[in-house]
Amino acid sequence: MAMLDDNMDELSFMPMIRFSEWLDEFFCRLFSLLLHLEPSSVLNEGLHSSATSGTFLVEDGPYYYCMLEILLGRLSKQLYNQALKKISKFVRTNILPGAIAEVGLLCCACVHSNPEEAVVHLVEPILSSVLSSLNGTPVTGFGGRGTLDPSASTKAKPTLSPALETAIDYQLKILSVAISYGGSALLRYKHQFKEVIVSAFDSPSWKVNGAGDHLLRSLLGSLVLYYPMDQYKCTFNHPAAAALEEWISAKDYSDGALKGPRWHVPSDEEVQFANELLILHFQSALDDLLRICQTKIHSDPGNEKEHLKVTLLRIDSCLQGVLSCLPDFSPPSRNGTIQDSCNPFLIAGATGARVGSTQLREKAAEVIHTASKYLLEEKSDDSILLILIIRIMDALGNYGSLEYDEWSNHRQAWKLESAAIIEPPINFIVSSHSKGKRRPRWAIIDKADMHSTWRSSQSSYHLFRTSGNFSPPDHVILLMDDLLNLSLHNYESVRMLAGKSLLKIMKRWPSLISKCVLSLCENLRKPNSPEHAVLGSCAVLSTQTVLKHLTMDPKAFSSFLLAVLLSSHHESLKAQKAINELFVKYNIHFAGVSKSIFKTIDNHMDTPDFADLVSQIGSMSFDSTGLHWRYNLMANRVLLLLAMVCRSDPHISPKIISETAGHFLKNLKSQLPQTRILAISALNTLLKDSPHKISADQPVFSTNSQESAKSVIEGALHEIFQEEGFFNETLNSLSHVHITDTDSASSRGNHGNSSFQSLADKSITRFYFDFSASWPRTPSWISLLGSDTFYSNFARIFKRLIQECGMPVLLALKSTLEEFVNSKERSKQCVAAEAFAGVLHSDVNGLLEEWDSWMMVQLQHIILAQSVESIPEWAACIRYAVTGKGKHGTRVPLLRQQILNCLVTPLPPAVTTTVVAKRYAFISAALIELSPQKMPVPEIQLHSKLLDELLGNMCHSSAQVREAIGVALSVLCSNIRLYVSSSQDHSNERGKTEINNQLKQENWVQLLTERASEVVVNIQNSSLSDVLDNSTDINIRNGHQNGGSQDDVKWMETLFHFIISTLKSGRSSYLLDVIVGLLYPVISLQETSNKDLSTLAKAAFELLKWRIILEPHLQKAVSVILSSANDPNWRTRSAALTYLRTFMFRHTFILSKGDKQKIWKTVERLLQDSQVEVREHAAAVLAGLMKGGDEDLARDFRERAYIEANTIQRSRKTRNRNSGHSVASVHGVVLALAASVLSVPYDMPSWLPHHVTLLARFSGEPSPVKSTVTKAVAEFRRTHADTWNVQKDSFTEEQLEVLADTSSSSSYFA
Repeated sequence: MAMLDDNMDELSFMPMIRFSEWLDEFFCRLFSLLLHLEPSSVLNEGLHSSATSGTFLVEDGPYYYCMLEILLGRLSKQLYNQALKKISKFVRTNILPGAIAEVGLLCCACVHSNPEEAVVHLVEPILSSVLSSLNGTPVTGFGGRGTLDPSASTKAKPTLSPALETAIDYQLKILSVAISYGGSALLRYKHQFKEVIVSAFDSPSWKVNGAGDHLLRSLLGSLVLYYPMDQYKCTFNHPAAAALEEWISAKDYSDGALKGPRWHVPSDEEVQFANELLILHFQSALDDLLRICQTKIHSDPGNEKEHLKVTLLRIDSCLQGVLSCLPDFSPPSRNGTIQDSCNPFLIAGATGARVGSTQLREKAAEVIHTASKYLLEEKSDDSILLILIIRIMDALGNYGSLEYDEWSNHRQAWKLESAAIIEPPINFIVSSHSKGKRRPRWAIIDKADMHSTWRSSQSSYHLFRTSGNFSPPDHVILLMDDLLNLSLHNYESVRMLAGKSLLKIMKRWPSLISKCVLSLCENLRKPNSPEHAVLGSCAVLSTQTVLKHLTMDPKAFSSFLLAVLLSSHHESLKAQKAINELFVKYNIHFAGVSKSIFKTIDNHMDTPDFADLVSQIGSMSFDSTGLHWRYNLMANRVLLLLAMVCRSDPHISPKIISETAGHFLKNLKSQLPQTRILAISALNTLLKDSPHKISADQPVFSTNSQESAKSVIEGALHEIFQEEGFFNETLNSLSHVHITDTDSASSRGNHGNSSFQSLADKSITRFYFDFSASWPRTPSWISLLGSDTFYSNFARIFKRLIQECGMPVLLALKSTLEEFVNSKERSKQCVAAEAFAGVLHSDVNGLLEEWDSWMMVQLQHIILAQSVESIPEWAACIRYAVTGKGKHGTRVPLLRQQILNCLVTPLPPAVTTTVVAKRYAFISAALIELSPQKMPVPEIQLHSKLLDELLGNMCHSSAQVREAIGVALSVLCSNIRLYVSSSQDHSNERGKTEINNQLKQENWVQLLTERASEVVVNIQNSSLSDVLDNSTDINIRNGHQNGGSQDDVKWMETLFHFIISTLKSGRSSYLLDVIVGLLYPVISLQETSNKDLSTLAKAAFELLKWRIILEPHLQKAVSVILSSANDPNWRTRSAALTYLRTFMFRHTFILSKGDKQKIWKTVERLLQDSQVEVREHAAAVLAGLMKGGDEDLARDFRERAYIEANTIQRSRKTRNRNSGHSVASVHGVVLALAASVLSVPYDMPSWLPHHVTLLARFSGEPSPVKSTVTKAVAEFRRTHADTWNVQKDSFTEEQLEVLADTSSSSSYFA
């Protein structure tokens, strides 16, 4: 907004406003608000009390302050003086401790807008008031006057009254906020400022001392810092300027709208005043601090503590005020010379004018170093003193960090709050476009100011990077040593603050990190290190700065790893938790190591070379070392990481990888479950060479082709698995991982850990992330093939081990595998299934001979075994064995055809039904993993042969076999359809043409649909005879039924299993024509005398309801549904209505208008069905169709229903009750009316009052019409009850009377 004055008549958007009156009203309301403000939380009166901790006005965003700045910055001189007088009077006459920030920002906006005037009317009265309040109060002599009386320690401690203390604290904090942008205007009152600050520090009240701290730092900042002066003022002073100032973009320079602000550049007088304040409160405070620490001038510890607090507070206040205006240390170069001034710099920037000198900062560092030692020896339990001295160390050692913190906080705040003051480049409301986002001018200046702050924070940060000749100054090393000691303090607050400051120093001077790491690692290794030292060390070591440095520093790297692994002696639970978290974080952030670490460091004889480090850690990772399981696990994990990163170095890689792989192979039989799990992941990572694996382009029979191609680690592994009983122990250990209790079955991938681990233990075992592809890659929907206890990682180990070392592994594993296959324990069967799956999928030379020798016999034995519990594991084994290879899983494994042939081989005639069901489950598992589009001729022939077998066995006597057959049939048929759909492209291959033609005939589809039609009729007739023939000879009937209808029921159950499996599989779109052909059996067999069959029909029905049927099958589906709705069996008609309700919603946008009309007419016809249940069901369906169906059809139905009902009602009035209308026809008409009424449960369209009134007139009809009317009207009243007071106006008085008569209960005495 432009400059505001009472004479601005041209403000057409604000006519008839006198701004002087508006301003009075505005400040009247603002002052009333401030007087009644309550702080959102109890004011913090401790060390970290803030001058700006306020209420919702300032906590929720910067808009309160921006509003005041904009308003006061754009007032004319006359209006500004008017506002200033009101504000000055309000501030002088009120003490509001709960609104310090709000009142302070109000004064700050005044001073910023016109410093010269505001200082006279606002600052000077507050200064005078504070001076008069402090005059005569007791003093301590700690404020810097030089009047310290050591004998005061014998006197009683002086105090201030709470009211006076609160008033002084309030006024000082208001003053500290108000003068933030005072600048040179404050110089005329410099003596008063000096007196007030000294008096505040001399006060015996800690609150007043803290308020003096705020005032001193604010005064120093106002004098020496750079900041914009006219940020919020209007720049358009021309009479023709627009009333509202346009927002601008920093990218638009063409129109000259971007006018720079006027900046506060400190004058010589301001710099001189700032230097005087530094001498008074920084230099003299340093002298006082040194004297306290060296001569112990106080005999009373309490007085000494108070003196130390005030002295440290004065030093901290000066450093926080001048920020980086106090010059930094001069870093010495490595050759002892000082860096010359002509060295180029990277970033230029300054916070303000230079005050003080480098020597002053160096002196402060030396004094603080002395004070730190003194406090740690004498006052180590005083956290306030320690926190103060850490803040001073941070400001001294981390040059520019205070500016960076300010910029970071401001940037985060703007991210959250700047959305309200940003306009996009293109504005569609008014025709204004720009190159970038538009903001108010003050917001752009604010961003420029913050950018300047960021540049000043970075100005010397990267100096040492321009030339490697810089080393940290000696004073920084002193401060770092002190912070290192403080970061191990027994108070957590002290440790955290010191750790943060230490981290900043390490970021700026990376050469110091190694020294810190070695020192901190020593704390972990020492057996007598206290708990707090371990916690502090872990906190610093877990920072990313340290973890990144470890990748480049060999000595720090080895020290860190050994320190963590050798720290198991600490008994504290907190210490152990901190070490665990440190190790987990190291794993998460581990990104390899530098190549220099692989080499022996010649100039560091105490640094072990990489190979020695690996062997040392490897020796710690055996069970026999007696380490706690967590540390054993840590050692194994580190060993794996080192083995993985050394692959890039050809000199040491073969030896280390072979030793590590051998180590983890031994760990498979470890007694520690977590170590076994890690060994599995490690072997899956390390076993990658696979020299014995037959490649895709290599002939199968090549016995000598790979004799020379031996893997790097084959020799080391060969010795291990040739040990007697190795695989027996290994499989036995791995079997313990399998939790086979159904109540606590673990989810796949966690390897059963969740069953026996506490939350604390999981934090250390979950750090390894297995990035291998998950298995299976094909969908799993078959309940018979649950594979929760089959771990593909285990199978992958055995597969890769065989591929790495060849046939010797297979021969060594053979006897153990046979023993575990025959075991009665399910856990052993699980691990046997995983091992056998890995063997079958390994594709190595000689595998075909071993298949013929013993594997085929073993698989046949598994198929014929009687055990039921382990079926899921063996099904998963077969599924894994036939899984396709390669990136896309399309390459055929070596033994797939042999395994399939073994499964298809007919069973002996005398086997149990369990074995038969198991075989079909295995077949389903194998067929899921095939790639139908690329099946070779033998697999296609196998499908054709198996199809005939399954279709012939659909009437099997066992229910579980029938289910298995239905599932297998769904997989088989979908495979055939997928193959046929893709066989056009490559059907010319030899041997495929004949079988393709045979499959394309699809005789099985015709067989299923035609047989299903016959079976449905037979079952319905059988059910009907059950109902009608209750009095006949039951034995004769049963004898007849056992002959044919029982087989029909069994066949239909198998068919329903086929439908259910198909709909669950995700492949139903390829069998949609078959499903549509079987729609009638599913609908018509919902209710039969055979409960099992009906249950399966309902399950299929529930799945089928949500399946969308697309063209060209939609027409057939509609005809099947309509014929079902006209079925003689009323239960079938009712089931068809249930299906129609969902069918119409799912197909609303793809059904033709003609089909919709047919469906509507069919449902309407069912309103007059002979069965009352069907009529009521049809009404409910029609009500649903009218809610979301075709509006034209619904309107036509409503109108016809009303006309028919009206006709019947008129005939009733002529007392011709028996006028040829049957009960069903009258009931149908009433149900049509009820459906119309219930189709709008909460609205009141214009036709509804007539319909519901007409419906109510039928309440005198006999049942079931009367009950229908009563229920419908009651439902209407219920759904319209909330808005009835409004909606009843749509009814006439007569209509309301009719409704009331229907709704009222009939009386016995009527």
